Amino acid sequence: MAANFRTLEITVISAENLQLDRKPIKTNASVTVRTDTNSQFRTTDRDTEGGAYPRWNEKLVLDLPTHSKSITVEVQCKTAYGVRTFGTATVPASDFVGAYVPEGYPHFLSYRLRDYKGERNGVINISVRMKVPEMYVCASSTTSSHSRMGFPAAGNHSFGGGVAIGVPVWYGAYQKNY
Repeated sequence: MAANFRTLEITVISAENLQLDRKPIKTNASVTVRTDTNSQFRTTDRDTEGGAYPRWNEKLVLDLPTHSKSITVEVQCKTAYGVRTFGTATVPASDFVGAYVPEGYPHFLSYRLRDYKGERNGVINISVRMKVPEMYVCASSTTSSHSRMGFPAAGNHSFGGGVAIGVPVWYGAYQKNY
């Protein structure tokens, strides 16, 4: 049965040059990450020391539906008038799904934040890693010091622990899989 979602680990690292009403913010910035369907969201703790350059280094786990095209990152600040969103970035799913990096590897991404008028308002730095289902990862410290990644092999499990591994080898302009 196919899963209807992918589990993402989004590490909100930091932000740069954040402003509220054209003045650098002082404290209390937080980040909310949500899916494009708005069915799920997670929020970081407030950074009370970073000012216009806050740091969170906080990991948020979010289930992204397979039909989702993006996630939204919103940076908010607590003010005397309540919580205000002063920067938003839309992260296309194609930036962290597929491409040349295998599933399970982190993608370090930086995006320009835009305020409610669409004007530039800082940069957000995040890391996104798609969690790989347990059945596709085999790491054994008892058989070797190297971790292995592969797919379960059907049939006889007496050779290599039942994991099929393909290693791409490049020869000039041709690629061969051995």
